[in-house]
Amino acid sequence: MDTVTHHGRNTAYRSDGGSGATVCFVHGSGGDHGAWRAQRRLDAETVALDLSGHGDSDDVAADPGYETLSAYVDDAVAVARAVDADVLIGNSLGGAVVLQAVISRGLSPAGVVLAGTGAKLTVLEDLLRWLEDDFDRAVEWLHDPDRLFHDTDDRTLEASREAMRAAGQRVTHRDFATSNEFDVRGDLDRVDVPALAVVGEHDGLTPPWYHEALAESIPDCDLAVIESAAHLTMLERPEAFNAAVETFLDRL
Repeated sequence: MDTVTHHGRNTAYRSDGGSGATVCFVHGSGGDHGAWRAQRRLDAETVALDLSGHGDSDDVAADPGYETLSAYVDDAVAVARAVDADVLIGNSLGGAVVLQAVISRGLSPAGVVLAGTGAKLTVLEDLLRWLEDDFDRAVEWLHDPDRLFHDTDDRTLEASREAMRAAGQRVTHRDFATSNEFDVRGDLDRVDVPALAVVGEHDGLTPPWYHEALAESIPDCDLAVIESAAHLTMLERPEAFNAAVETFLDRL
């Protein structure tokens, strides 16, 4: 893992060489850079970071909500600038980070991919309570069908559970509470770069209509629906996800 130092902390990222564009990936709540392991097959240089408090990155003292989101945006911007990223791809909370970086931080990549995300990310009140008081229940609920996954294999399910447990209860709760406060519905016209919204057809956490709204409100945004997948399309249907991304990269 490489690191970049910014704002008094180190943010870790994995870079895998390749030809073509440099693509920087931002994971979602309770995840880390490993969420993007299947995207190393892309015909591109892939860079996947760990947000603060996740994986190998230093943590940050920040309250859930605006403070945490701002810190995560700092992480993504620092890595994107360090590697001279051409394209940013974010999943769920990572999509919120990418949107915020473009809307309010002046980051202007050649394009962005918004996967399993939305302009507003409402989180079920029961889930927020379980994340705070009954973490095991929250983890299992998220891994029920048509939430994180539609119908994947046991190995993928257990790897996802372990990644969330590794992030830990405090950080994962902070992530979801931050997602719950995110709302840029009135600012999507400020996304002035080409975009692609990618959603699994069975995504019960950020359903297809979230992505239809992105495609309608962002000036230049295509929509790709991945069949037989839910929230983590890049893990559940990596071939289809990668094909959608490569089609998008080809038009930039």
